[in-house]
Amino acid sequence: MTVQGKPRKAAAAAWIGSALEYYDFFIYGTAAALVFSKIFFPSSSPATGTLLALATFGVGYLARPVGAFVLGHVGDKFGRKKVLVITLVMMGVSTFLVGCLPTYDEVGVLAPILLVLLRLLQGFSVSGEQAGANSMTLEHAPPGRRAFYTSFTLNGTQAGQIIATAVFLPIAALPEEQLLSWGWRVPFWLSIVVAVVGLIIRRTLEETPAFEQEVADNTVAKLPLAVLFREHWKDVLRVVVAAVIASVSTIFTVHALSYAVNTMGLERGPMLWVGVLANVAAVISIPLWGILSDRIGRKPVFIGGSLGCGVLMFAYLWSISTGSYALIFVLGIAMFGVVHSATSAVWPSFYGEMFTTKVRLSGMAVGTQIGFAIAGFAPTVATALAGTGKESWFGVSVIVAVLCLVNVAAVATGRETYRVPTEQLGLKRTEPVEA
Repeated sequence: MTVQGKPRKAAAAAWIGSALEYYDFFIYGTAAALVFSKIFFPSSSPATGTLLALATFGVGYLARPVGAFVLGHVGDKFGRKKVLVITLVMMGVSTFLVGCLPTYDEVGVLAPILLVLLRLLQGFSVSGEQAGANSMTLEHAPPGRRAFYTSFTLNGTQAGQIIATAVFLPIAALPEEQLLSWGWRVPFWLSIVVAVVGLIIRRTLEETPAFEQEVADNTVAKLPLAVLFREHWKDVLRVVVAAVIASVSTIFTVHALSYAVNTMGLERGPMLWVGVLANVAAVISIPLWGILSDRIGRKPVFIGGSLGCGVLMFAYLWSISTGSYALIFVLGIAMFGVVHSATSAVWPSFYGEMFTTKVRLSGMAVGTQIGFAIAGFAPTVATALAGTGKESWFGVSVIVAVLCLVNVAAVATGRETYRVPTEQLGLKRTEPVEA
């Protein structure tokens, strides 16, 4: 007998938790683009300092696969709720400590070393966040609305980016001396509030009916990762390849901001507002794309969003090279706020539906975090290959387009799952049935 879940409560908890968690994660990216090259790598040339600062952003993604293995095991063996509490506490503490770090001028090379270590803790923490929240909402959702409810995890992620960028708006407006001395620290210190509020919210979550049923039946896997790689290794590989679509987000959030401010000399304030408004559009768009995916399928929406991103990234980065704020705002919102939202709305359900309850959290965590690790270095690789000159926008756009096509190939060859009953998800010979 199917146990009735609580999809609204699960979606709300996932939204709030993801917003808080990704506030912490993305303030680091903003700081890396705007100030870290000057306070942690001041002895380098401006171009090298920028490259090193962006590399520390990417380092957080190195810890993600490691965290995915550990937290995936915990989530599939001991429950989704435990993972969601662990990730939030770890993220809040590590982010707060970034704001307490001494600068290079104060302690020398120890400063960037400590920065990298804390970034690794951030990456370890965030590796279980989305997989845990997605598993929670998917397993609470009714079969015909899984994409809609799971989309609120990514909706919360976009909200976290809004908050992170919005907090930096007044900070970025400070005089250079104040920004580099104490201003950049404030957003990181605020994370202690995030951790406390998030902990209260997460502790009230209820386990999913699917996981509780496994516990009652004594069928929880003793070694979820062993089951995962024995029965679902192809699904894990598909998620890894498909997850490189996250490169669009890291290029938009980090590289484009650095290119606009450090290369083109555009004002920090307006460029931060592009991110805010694009994410506002995403918060509105994501649930709508989720609803469409529940009606016509995961693959058409996902593939359409990926192809659109590959094309519009050319237009967006070109607009930055022109220095036209009007073009930058219109194309940035269209590309990231609307088109990229189609991929963000669909992947939580599309990836989660590939796996059985027994290994769903670990499958999503391992697959996405390896793919996201690749995407995390996209700004660094793009800068290294295309350079930092004014014409570098074209080379970076080509790199993004190639990654989008890789995603399309992975999604197109996958199985359509939007009509498969929840209890049959991940079973290899299950044919789609009408909802």
